[in-house]
Amino acid sequence: MKLRENYTCPLEFVHDIIKGKWKTIIIFQLRKGKCSFSELHREISGISQKMLLEQLKELREFGFVDKKSYSGYPLQVEYFLTERGEKILSAIKIMQDIGIEYMIENNMTQFLDKKGIKYDIS
Repeated sequence: MKLRENYTCPLEFVHDIIKGKWKTIIIFQLRKGKCSFSELHREISGISQKMLLEQLKELREFGFVDKKSYSGYPLQVEYFLTERGEKILSAIKIMQDIGIEYMIENNMTQFLDKKGIKYDIS
């Protein structure tokens, strides 16, 4: 991933690092703890293996995700959030909550139900 040379603020820099369709979803999936590549691929609907590898590589480059490889056959690799990844996860959880609120307000709960996302209509 090529970054620009000039930024107006640190938030713009972080936005460039995590922007796109998949990175926030990958980080959100890793909130549950260590996860194999195949588990991530299975849990993230619509992402290709190539794209998942590319996005994981970029998240690792910027210190949000790391991996641990285990010797033996077949090769086993687990991905997990770093301390920085846990910090950005806090922001992503807030974004998730705002998305749920908006969907409830706009009668879009059928999507939440279909995905098994719990929500409270109070």
